[in-house]
Formats: sequence, C-alpha cells, structure tokens
Amino acid sequence: MAIKDPNIFKKAIAVVRMILFWAGIFIQLPIIFLLPTGPRSVAYMRIYMWWLKITTGLRVRVHGKLTDARPLLVVSNHISVFEIAMLSYAFGGSFVGKNEVSHWPVIGPIAKKFGVVFVDRNPATAAQAITKVNEQLSKLTYPLFIFAEGTTTNGAYVKPFKSAMFNIVENSNITVQPVVVNYRTRHGDVISDKDIANHLAYFSNAKMDMGPLADRERSAFAQLFHVMALGGFMIEITVLPPPPIAGKDRKQIAETLYEIVSKKYMELKDKPVTK
Repeated sequence: MAIKDPNIFKKAIAVVRMILFWAGIFIQLPIIFLLPTGPRSVAYMRIYMWWLKITTGLRVRVHGKLTDARPLLVVSNHISVFEIAMLSYAFGGSFVGKNEVSHWPVIGPIAKKFGVVFVDRNPATAAQAITKVNEQLSKLTYPLFIFAEGTTTNGAYVKPFKSAMFNIVENSNITVQPVVVNYRTRHGDVISDKDIANHLAYFSNAKMDMGPLADRERSAFAQLFHVMALGGFMIEITVLPPPPIAGKDRKQIAETLYEIVSKKYMELKDKPVTK
C-alpha cells in the first residue's frame, strides 16, 4: 500500500508530537551535562533516543546480536537520520562522526557527552587522527557505529563504502561487524523505493546514482516532522557475523563489508519483516 501525504488532522497531531519531543529534549539537557563523560553518559543516550522513538512513532525489530568482542566497530548502511537514533537505542554505544560536527552549537557538546568519536578527514592530518581514534577505541567497552557510505541514500541501493573510513581498522585489533537497516511500515510490510525516497529517506538528489529521486527535499527537522505526521514506521535491523579481515588493507576491508551489507540489503528490501 502506497504512503499517502498526511492530511491536516495528522499534521496537527505532528505539531503536538514535535512540541513533546522538544520539551523532552530540553528537560533532559541538565541531566546530560551533569553526567560524567564516559560510559554512563553514553548509556544515557539510549534514554534520550527512546524519547525520539516514542514521539516519532518509530518501531524497531532486531534480528541477531552483536559480538561481545571489544573494541567493536559496527558498520551500517545509511538512509536517514533515524539510524543514528535507533542503532544506539537498540544496542547502546556511540558513533564515529565528522570533526566539524564537534564545533556545532548545542549538538557538538551533546555529541561529545554521548561519546561520539570525531574524525578529521583532512589528508594532511590523517595519520594523527587515526592514532587518536585508535587510542580512543582501544578503551571502549561499548560498540561504535559508523556509516561508511559517507552520506545517506534514497533507500534503493547501498553506495560503495569509502575506504578512508577504515584507516582506523587496518592493522589493528578492532573487530568489525556489519548490520543492515531496512525500512518497513509499522506493521512490517514492504515500502516501495519511491515511497522511501519521498517520505522516509533524508538525502540529496544530486548525490544519488540510481533509483527514485525525492519530489521534495526536506531539512532534517522537516523530515522529522513529516515522519511524525505519517505516524512513524518500522526500522528492521539485521545483525550479520563479523567477517575475517586480518591482513587486509583499508580498501579490501571496505570492499568486503560493502559487498556483505549491499547484498543483504538488496535481498531483504523487497521482503516483509521476518518474525
């Protein structure tokens, strides 16, 4: 069944949802900044993201479990902003993010509290950045998530993984585990590529190589409001076993993980959620 644009009544409900969302976010800010930076503040992110899940109407279905190996880097495909929230909600842990985000007002300090590891992608300082990230990773007792496509997509396919994302893994003791994220209706039914692109994905038309384009590109907050008006959807997360990567360079690691994630995503995207 095709997704229909929300009517006035549903948009009015979305306004209430958005007010509740922001109220909950601001109420929690003192708690976040009072928590000591470290595992406790990272653990609190699950509560923070739970509030987004409730107010947005998201449902989450997880198949499989993450390995107990640490340090652990979890690699996922990336369709919208909602993976950031629901991966941390489902598993705990934090993310690898772009260094410029650390300087954003409000978001930067919150991200630091939530344990985001910022990576400077400037080639001139790449070696120094890798050393710093490896030092941080070696101390972590929780998983760290990374979106190796380097951008979001329309949901019709998975973009090739950027090998630079795996500089930190090359010749290290870091375990890398792939997960696959698929979007479904709240009841678990398949959503067409066109409906994902138009209603649920958050991406730039100019960056897409194939599949449908969005009739209307939205900002992140406009996308959040639109999903609230739709009543939410289901995110299905499929956890796959860590592949052997010992002895591989960053390009080989990127290609191996891309093939695994892309193949599984394409296999599952036209199937209803498995029970």
